[in-house]
Amino acid sequence: MSFWDVLWLIIVSFGFIFYLVMLFSIIGDLFADHETKGIVKAVWVVLLLFLPLLTALVYLIVRGDGMARRRARSVQSAVDSQEAYIKSVATSSPAEQIQKAKGLLDEGTITQEEYDALKSKALS
Repeated sequence: MSFWDVLWLIIVSFGFIFYLVMLFSIIGDLFADHETKGIVKAVWVVLLLFLPLLTALVYLIVRGDGMARRRARSVQSAVDSQEAYIKSVATSSPAEQIQKAKGLLDEGTITQEEYDALKSKALS
């Protein structure tokens, strides 16, 4: 196998992987779009199967903005869900914070002044 054969194999492999990624992202976007009717989705999928490169190019030109908006909305929704989860797990009530501080004071881990500071912080 010559250098040019290996180079050609790398180029073709890259092109095929690029094609698959593009195909899956377009199909994923089609099924994530709740505004598009089922028959239109079916037509896009059939066209992607029989005229893949031309259909993908047309899809990206015609629906690229909507594709980007749907992706951004999906990412923002995931970020919001993650932040809400972190807040629900990380925050505790002032009573729980004071109880934990009291336990540390009883164990002798913190001083009375540190306990008072933690208590006032929890109450504010």
